[in-house]
Amino acid sequence: MSEVANTKLQEWNTKSELAEQILPGVGRLFRNNDVLLTIYGRSLLNKSTIGIVKAHRYARHFDGKDLDLNETLAIVNELQKLNLTGARLDLGRLAAGYREAGGDLGEYLKNELSTVIDGPESPEPRDVVLYGFGRIGRLVARILVDRNGGTGMRLRAIVVRKNGENDIIKRASLLRRDSVHGKFDGSITVDEENNTILANGVLIQVIYSSDPSTVDYTQYGINDAIVVDNTGRWRDEEGLGQHLKAKGVGKVILTAPGKGDIKNIVYGVNNSAIEDSDTILSAASCTTNAITPVLKVLNDEYGVKNGHVETVHSFTNDQNLIDNFHKGARRGRAAGLNMVLTETGAAKAVAKALPELKGKLSGNAIRVPTPNVSMAILNLNLERETTVDELNTFLRNTSLHSSLRNQIDYINSPEVVSTDFVGSKRAGVVDGLATIVDGDRVVVYVWYDNEYGYSCQVVRCLADMAGVDFPALPKRA
Repeated sequence: MSEVANTKLQEWNTKSELAEQILPGVGRLFRNNDVLLTIYGRSLLNKSTIGIVKAHRYARHFDGKDLDLNETLAIVNELQKLNLTGARLDLGRLAAGYREAGGDLGEYLKNELSTVIDGPESPEPRDVVLYGFGRIGRLVARILVDRNGGTGMRLRAIVVRKNGENDIIKRASLLRRDSVHGKFDGSITVDEENNTILANGVLIQVIYSSDPSTVDYTQYGINDAIVVDNTGRWRDEEGLGQHLKAKGVGKVILTAPGKGDIKNIVYGVNNSAIEDSDTILSAASCTTNAITPVLKVLNDEYGVKNGHVETVHSFTNDQNLIDNFHKGARRGRAAGLNMVLTETGAAKAVAKALPELKGKLSGNAIRVPTPNVSMAILNLNLERETTVDELNTFLRNTSLHSSLRNQIDYINSPEVVSTDFVGSKRAGVVDGLATIVDGDRVVVYVWYDNEYGYSCQVVRCLADMAGVDFPALPKRA
């Protein structure tokens, strides 16, 4: 083996060894202090050594070089000496800040994190119930189980209609295996006698009911729970209000656009509208979540006169597998064989989260034969002219440094396709190489995982609604 090859291998082995030393601290801080460690927004929880190394390489987008694992190891070791309370701490930003400040690392961290040191103990986790266990329900369950013990929320139950004697076995199997998102990362055990699913230590009660108002959650020790309604069966205040009649329920969040006066929340854009007194909220739709953050920053920076949103959307369970009757226009045709032109309310729904765009957008949708990951094409007329380079630079910087960096991602690879975005935690990903600019007219392409990315937005809303949205530190743009 050449000297260069030996050197590169040794460098990799050194990074792996440092990552192995970082991993225990990541776990201990999460379990003991409710502290989630990230690197420029990328979580380190439950990562492999390779995942830790990869997260350090991601830092080059911010610092111009990989983050040194020796730096982060030193920070993680110092953090474990502090009496920290619930928070999300960004190791990349802490390392960059310390390089600038210098001095004693321990003292720097004490000053930077003073608001979450020696504070009150974290309150008991808020009970969460999933009403419905379909595509979104199971992904929300995966996220909550993955973060159990460090988010201030605990999945306690799922409510479904019984579809046979082996119903719970099939429900657990669907949680364990997913054709799009892969295998569940961990252990799942079923107790048929007690109707429970044990997932990575999280005991989930399976409750069978078709009437939300009659369920008594208190008999399972569930109190003041937030119910996440994944069924889409009820979308107005009267229908969703049935959940509030059940014993043990405090609030309800809908994973679909709400009707009437229900607040439609796109996290990162209008979550400040969530009030303690709100008992029913909507997390809007996957498409609304994907496009609204991008539209907001474009409107703030350039002004949007008007535009059209075309959504190229993966087929959903609502469509037919093969031609058959469907109450919706065109949706009765085989989903796996056809592109299906259909309507979308996403463009109009933007105005519920971003009132300044009311009446300025039209929209349509094309359902295509792919199971997940969609694209929104924003064809906009702006208030002022720009260029491709200026617009893309703005969107890239927004994805890295703005308050919407957890909602907007950016990529400029000439080789990416839809499956590359499966598992994206962002609401939407701008494809920079596809951007078109002609004076004040622009076309922006936004990829989004309409299942997992949207589920992450739902969980963010859920945390805000539960009042357990831990602070993100250090507070830097």
